[in-house]
Amino acid sequence: MSKIIDTMQVGFSLLFLRAEEVVKVSNTAFVDNAKVMAKGQVTIPKDVRDILGVSSGDRVSFVVEGNDVRLVNSAVHAMQILQNDMAGEAERAGLKTDDEVMGLVKTLRG
Repeated sequence: MSKIIDTMQVGFSLLFLRAEEVVKVSNTAFVDNAKVMAKGQVTIPKDVRDILGVSSGDRVSFVVEGNDVRLVNSAVHAMQILQNDMAGEAERAGLKTDDEVMGLVKTLRG
């Protein structure tokens, strides 16, 4: 069974939870735990796999930001990076509408 804590501020009490406990931190966030095995392997909990949209054979990325690590779907993460890198390029190229962008794409693909 999952242990649900209805609070936004959980703090260091998370360190003392058993591995099978899931803690709800907000309506959209929760904390789940996994054990690191001898070779550094971790099984991603099913709830987390479902949220990430990953299954057997898919790739995940570990994004390290200071002392925090995010686990993300690699395909989704790559698309987000591309979208961020391309932000504003249409305007810089003088394209003002979606139709103008799609016209350029069709021309380049042709």
